[in-house]
Amino acid sequence: MRKKKEECKKAPAWLTSFGDLMSLLLTFFILLYSMSVISLERFYQVLKGLVDAFGGKQMVFKEEGSIKASRVPIKMENMHLRIKKFAQLKREITLIKNSLIKQGIEADYLVTGTCMKLRVNTSRLFPLGSEQPFPEAVSLFSNMCERLKPFSLPITIEGYTDDLPISTPRYPSNWELSASRAVAVLKIFTNCGYPQDLLGAVGYGEYHPVAPNDSPGNRQKNRRIEFCIRLNP
Repeated sequence: MRKKKEECKKAPAWLTSFGDLMSLLLTFFILLYSMSVISLERFYQVLKGLVDAFGGKQMVFKEEGSIKASRVPIKMENMHLRIKKFAQLKREITLIKNSLIKQGIEADYLVTGTCMKLRVNTSRLFPLGSEQPFPEAVSLFSNMCERLKPFSLPITIEGYTDDLPISTPRYPSNWELSASRAVAVLKIFTNCGYPQDLLGAVGYGEYHPVAPNDSPGNRQKNRRIEFCIRLNP
């Protein structure tokens, strides 16, 4: 019996593996492409944040599917002056922080968005459970005001406590105590001549701690006043 001739030859064994490899590579590059597509909404949010941080007043772009122009026109009025002011403010905040530390008061600073925060521990500035600062603390806050006044920037004074509950006729909770301490510092700033329309006070109570409230030392860290200095008026 005559053997029937094969119509087409079988593919080499290596070709099957090669085909699988090509399929995997194609899938890999499709995934890379899908992850590389820029969300215009997020891009504009980031761009607007950068403009605000550097003191820009306006951002212009077209609401289209893609940015066709090679440049996005952005007005950056007085950007150099604002960057210079930021550097000067950072230098002054550092000097204030170091001065407080030398006097045995825990202090630190950090930058969050358009806000430079000076964090001051209140354990040696306020009696426990009271919003009236010690006389030496009044002098410290007044000195701080004099050093920040030339910058004429908006400041929000934030009060924080630990999680130890308080319940008195004057302070039903830590909310009232933290807010009263912030207002007491605000009054010191107004007395030293800081523009009142640039000041604000808020109390956060035991919320937003910087350390777990699980020991006396950590609770002490959470009793603090933070000065949120807005970098953009």
